[in-house]
Parts: sequence; structure tokens; C-alpha cells
Amino acid sequence: MCANCGRDHDVHIRPSRRSLVHFTVSAVGLAFAGKAFAKETKPPPKPQNVLSPDASLKRLMEGNARYVDGVSRRHDFKHEREALVGGQNPFAAVLSCADSRIAPEYAFDTGRGDLFVCRVAGNFAGTETIASMEYAVAVLNTPLILVLGHDACGAVDATLKAIKDDKPPPGHIPSLVDAIAPAAKAAMQQGGNVLDKAIRQNVVDNVAKLKAAAPILNAAAEQGKIKVVGGIYRLTTGTVDLIAQG
Repeated sequence: MCANCGRDHDVHIRPSRRSLVHFTVSAVGLAFAGKAFAKETKPPPKPQNVLSPDASLKRLMEGNARYVDGVSRRHDFKHEREALVGGQNPFAAVLSCADSRIAPEYAFDTGRGDLFVCRVAGNFAGTETIASMEYAVAVLNTPLILVLGHDACGAVDATLKAIKDDKPPPGHIPSLVDAIAPAAKAAMQQGGNVLDKAIRQNVVDNVAKLKAAAPILNAAAEQGKIKVVGGIYRLTTGTVDLIAQG
């Protein structure tokens, strides 16, 4: 065998410095990709919260029944805190009024990490609330959204009064009035118990608004990945009456 042939053979069997660097970078990249993939597929912090939309609604209402009957469960908040340090997977999202008498976590007898709650006087879906619900659905895989109104809602009552008197309330409260006004005006045209009808219409309107919110929530609703429903919390009993189910 000639000397040149020996040198050629040596070149083929020894990896060059460039190929070694390429191999090392690729291996490191694969290692990082493996870690990322493992993180994405790790078990949810609360496996019992991985539910279908219908099962989520059933669980929500079963919790409300316990709350109404005064037999709420004892929740182990210490161990729930530990389990939820690395993430969350709530089984339902609630858009509730900010009224201090309505606390969704209590009303549905839920533990830490079970509900993703947005609260604002008048329980209406503004831009920030829609964005928050998009996060719950797209990132946290929450299968249910509940818009929760309640009896004797002060925000709805104030809206009716502002429209009737044609006088805006002080401060930043007119922003609440503007959001609730369509439901209030529709109820005023119907007559009867205008406040109750406006509260109900406000829930119905915001359920429809969330279901139609493009591009995330409407697509999830059309594909059956989420259910968006409405409810009215009864101050006297604590019962939540479901409306606008779809």
C-alpha cells in the first residue's frame, strides 16, 4: 500500500476537529431539547383537574351543592401549596363580580389551584379579562368558563340609575356603566323587575362575548375544547342557578 493511500485511510477514520465540534453542539442541543420535552410532558400538579368541559361543570355544581348544605370539605392547603409551586391546572375559570359577598372558591367548595378567577364589579368581559381567559384556556388547558352574576348587583343597579337620571357617576365608575349599559337598556325595554332582568341579561351577553372572542376562545368553543356558561348566585341561599348553557 502506498504512503498516500495510508494518509487517505487515516483521514477517513479520524473525525476532523470541525466534525467533533458539530457533534458536541448537536448532543448538547438534544440534551436541552430532551429536558424541555420532559418539562412539557410532566404530570399536571393536580391530575384530578384534568376533566372534560361537562365533567368540570358537574364538579363545579356538586361543590356548590355542598356549600349550600353547609358540608364543605376540609382542604389541605399546606400540601396543595407544595404541589402547586411548579405550575397550575385549574379545572374551571370564573368571571365573577367583585362583590365581597360572592367568593367563587367558597361558593363552589374548591381548593387552591382549582379555579382561575377574574373579578370585576359587574362581571363583564373587558379586554384584560378576555386576555386572562385566553391564557387560562390556551396555556393552562382550562375546559370551562363560568360568568357569574348575582342578586342585587350594585354595579348593575348603578348603571340603571345612571341611564335613568342621564347623569354619569363620579370617578372612573362610568367605565363600568358603559360596559353594563347594553344589558341594562335591554332590560328597561322589557319592564317588570328591571334589575333582575338586567343582571341576567348582563350574564347572557358576556357569555356570548367570551364564546365569540377570536381567535382563541371562539376556536376552542367550536372545537368542543371548552364550554362557556352563565350563572346567577343567590345571596339568600348561596345557590348558583345556571343560565346560558351552551
